Amino acid sequence: MDTLRLVTFRELEIAVRVFHPEAPRTVIAWHGLARHGGDFAALARELGPEWRVLAPDTPGRGLSSWSLYPANDYLYSHYMTVALAVMDHFELDRAAWVGTSMGGLLGMLLAADPSSAGRIERLVLNDVGPELVPQGLAELATYFTVPHRFSRLSQLEAELRRHYAGFGIDDEDAWRQLTLESARRLPDGSWTYHYDPRIGEQFVHDTPRDTWADWKAIRCPLMVVRGADSPLLSEDIVTRMGEAQSELETLAVPGCGHAPMLDRPSQVAPIKAFLEKSLAEQPHEPSRAVARPWWRRLLGLGAS
Repeated sequence: MDTLRLVTFRELEIAVRVFHPEAPRTVIAWHGLARHGGDFAALARELGPEWRVLAPDTPGRGLSSWSLYPANDYLYSHYMTVALAVMDHFELDRAAWVGTSMGGLLGMLLAADPSSAGRIERLVLNDVGPELVPQGLAELATYFTVPHRFSRLSQLEAELRRHYAGFGIDDEDAWRQLTLESARRLPDGSWTYHYDPRIGEQFVHDTPRDTWADWKAIRCPLMVVRGADSPLLSEDIVTRMGEAQSELETLAVPGCGHAPMLDRPSQVAPIKAFLEKSLAEQPHEPSRAVARPWWRRLLGLGAS
């Protein structure tokens, strides 16, 4: 991270990690359910100095505020308002988007909604899609809806290595860095994860919707990255995603489950090539002016 910007949104403070702040191009990188923007340091390094990477911490994670109203705020509909507030803060009419897991679904919803679709130039989904393998999703929900407490930091690190084996991390220093950036000390001296334990309530309060309809509605260029051993995104789902979006670009990452860390040239080079394709092929669709406040429409649509 080269700098940290703190964006005030309603009663929340949103921490946005900024890599290469003076770069001419911008991509928003949004993390997964229980992670934070720091995960994209290696992505920023591999993209290079011509790309400014904005990596927000979702409310309840990392350096951002915890919500006093989880049932209202730890929802995709609210994350959409946060994402657009971040874009407004940085005066971005539109930007490319790379999203891991939850961050990818958030980008998908923004790209599908008529009030915000024009603000997503290109969309990269990292190991996520409009449908997920039910068993893998159930295991994820179960894990993050219970508290985790460790007597020692080494125990937390061991659990991180077990739970995030799918990241494909093969470097000891990277595991140690992940540990340092994932830990939070409790008043009794024990350790837990950095995030608000109530983020898991999203699985209870979020409103179901037809995400395949959302996927089919997207008109910006699309790419999906899949961990070859992913328990959440199957090859069959990716095939059907391509049938619904014929121009979809795909990348399978060997040795990874959920989700590739996007931390090495073999993973990032294809993403960079996708991001740098000429934008002349797609029309510019300004989306700031809408008939009525878009957040009112969101409330009517629900979230996923």
